[in-house]
Amino acid sequence: MRRRPDRAAATLEGMAHWTSWPTALLLAAAVLAQQNPPAAPKPPAPLQEFSSSLEALSRTVSRSVVQIFTSGYAAPEEGEAFNASQLSRQHGSGSGVVVSADGYIVTNAHVVQGARRIQVLLRATRAQTTGRRSILKPSGQTVEAKIVGIDRESDLAVIKIERTGLAPLTLGNSDNLRQGQIVLAFGNPLGLENSVSMGIVSSPARQIKPEDAMVYVQTDAPINPGNSGGPLVDTNGRVVGINTFILSQSGGSEGIGFAVPSNIVRDVVRQIRKNGHVHRGHIGVYAQTLTPALATGLGIEQEYGVVLGDVTPEGPAERAGLKVGDVVVSLDGKPMENARPLEVNLYRRPMGEKVRLQVMRSAEKLDLQVEVVERRDDPNRFADMVDPEKSVLAKLGILGVEIDRKIAGMFPGLRRQYGVVVAARAGSPPYTGSGLQPGDVIYMLDGSPTASVETLRSSLDHQASGSVLVLQVERGGRLMFLTIELE
Repeated sequence: MRRRPDRAAATLEGMAHWTSWPTALLLAAAVLAQQNPPAAPKPPAPLQEFSSSLEALSRTVSRSVVQIFTSGYAAPEEGEAFNASQLSRQHGSGSGVVVSADGYIVTNAHVVQGARRIQVLLRATRAQTTGRRSILKPSGQTVEAKIVGIDRESDLAVIKIERTGLAPLTLGNSDNLRQGQIVLAFGNPLGLENSVSMGIVSSPARQIKPEDAMVYVQTDAPINPGNSGGPLVDTNGRVVGINTFILSQSGGSEGIGFAVPSNIVRDVVRQIRKNGHVHRGHIGVYAQTLTPALATGLGIEQEYGVVLGDVTPEGPAERAGLKVGDVVVSLDGKPMENARPLEVNLYRRPMGEKVRLQVMRSAEKLDLQVEVVERRDDPNRFADMVDPEKSVLAKLGILGVEIDRKIAGMFPGLRRQYGVVVAARAGSPPYTGSGLQPGDVIYMLDGSPTASVETLRSSLDHQASGSVLVLQVERGGRLMFLTIELE
């Protein structure tokens, strides 16, 4: 049987008939090149290694990142009109990272705060994905979770699932972060499960508010709603921060994201697992960054450091010998160039621990040992204890909790062992007169004891619009009467 010529040969034969042989050969070479294009150039070995390293890192870290689903009740935002019917059921989602093999997970407080039900979506195991050829892997398993503790100040929370054999990630040392260091952000942005983005450390320590003791890791790794609670990791797969919030004019990522540093995360997780809440330390001083203007006015030769603007009477600093106007040079040998690192270092110290301060007083250098004591907690801590279905007092525009043994222990020297604590405000007060504040303890309404939320609610229900009421409250250790007129 006669062999059929292939297309290239036929093309060559046809061109040879109409053109000269040299031209035909050049044209034939062009045809063959189109049919057999040269192999793509191999990328440089370092680039391949870098890509492969990121792929391996993503596979490892993703096993420990979870998606969190919540449902609960939400009150109106501050400034909105309030009534009980406005407490509506809402749903939310965020991210979390496994920090222990026995089911402890860290996330943001705002992800789970107020949640009545929390569910965690675990990644599919290797056994579940073995043999699958589709690039869309199974989502894994959804399990119920419970809150172990919430720390509103750092915006961190620890939740627990009843699982063992999980793959936890290691918390790194955020003090070692450097500007320009490569980091990856993991989570579930806008609900898109198991996403990763890459960027650098824009700043290893960023203070958002001048008087805020919290510092954050700033990154340009894209972070969006849903990334909250997910890990920011270094190229070794260690968690160096927990993604928390972004600064944005558009509502989307603009390359200015912030994460809670891992050293703060480690301390908060340790305390919550041990005590269910976080203790914070201080030494009883008001520290200010020493500026050239301050130094000139105070007659201080050194133009940088930390000057003590106030020393609390009978506090640990005064007992140790510190005085107003002292300049703090170092804390435990670590130079203090401004007020922020001093506050942050004390912020994380265990209660009862002593720190060594080196201070300058005139031309004299002093070494003093100062005890760290617990700082009085933010009154907003009670908001984590409310049950929105039982705690709402609509006519006062508040959420209240009853005094029990645990709460009484959080009020040293409480005047009475009963009452209703104002845990949080819920919108604008629906009355005129002196406003209630978080942390107030309501003892009486028109002379009648308010021993429980239900008792107080029942008394308020009998009051008509326009009624003038007198509340006896304790605020900051002081008893007072507040007069209000219901709207």
